[in-house]
Amino acid sequence: MFRNVFLKSLHDARRGLVGWSIAIAVLVLLECALWPSVRDMPDLKELYRSFPEELRKFFNLEAMTTGAGFLNAELFTLLLPALFLVYGIGHGARALAGEEERGTLELLLVTPVSGSRIVLDKAAALAVSVAALGVALFAATSIGSLVFDLGISVPQAAGGALALTLLGIEFGVLALAAGAVTGRRGTALAIAAAAATAAYVVYAIGLILPRFESWQPYSPIHQAFHDGPLGAGLQLSYLWLVAGAVVVTLFALPALDGRDISTAHAG
Repeated sequence: MFRNVFLKSLHDARRGLVGWSIAIAVLVLLECALWPSVRDMPDLKELYRSFPEELRKFFNLEAMTTGAGFLNAELFTLLLPALFLVYGIGHGARALAGEEERGTLELLLVTPVSGSRIVLDKAAALAVSVAALGVALFAATSIGSLVFDLGISVPQAAGGALALTLLGIEFGVLALAAGAVTGRRGTALAIAAAAATAAYVVYAIGLILPRFESWQPYSPIHQAFHDGPLGAGLQLSYLWLVAGAVVVTLFALPALDGRDISTAHAG
């Protein structure tokens, strides 16, 4: 039915992807609908100044007087990144390790398709799937801004969606690579989730404790959130997210080479 692993992987992911896209779009539109009420609150700036300094800095509360700043604090620096990470890591862990545990990976290993091509097609399908979530996010943000007057331009919405898309792809590919090497979905999930948690801790501690600010550029979370992510424009730090995903994919390419039914990991 399908000519390659890439198309088959996209077909298998289609239903879940539609559900995730709708959920993200609804979430963003509901949050946008709250903006007029928040914007019209009296003494809004004074209210934000009453919060502790660490909290104001962590959520960039001073910027919440604008539509972009409001969505950054409410969605783009906490809930939406978590959703993109959950989807990307879950998809990546299922891509190879999940198939191996179900016993379906062996069906691919006996075909003329090389192991490295299987890994590459799976990684490409993951990237396209996460990008589809990014498109849904971009569309919802643009429509919500237009309807509820948040003042977020199309380039700003695109930049925010791109940042979260690249973040989801990088950690999703990490889960895929861990699954290709170990053959264990649980292990792949644990490795990628631990890496994402560590990256967030480095980012967060740099916001709260100035002496750790120099560590932040090494965190993919910081690379995605730097000056935004909504309204930040195209950041050079996004190139590090792309580079990270490419390097991890290259590392995983030979993981299946030389494998067949007899050498595949036990489920």
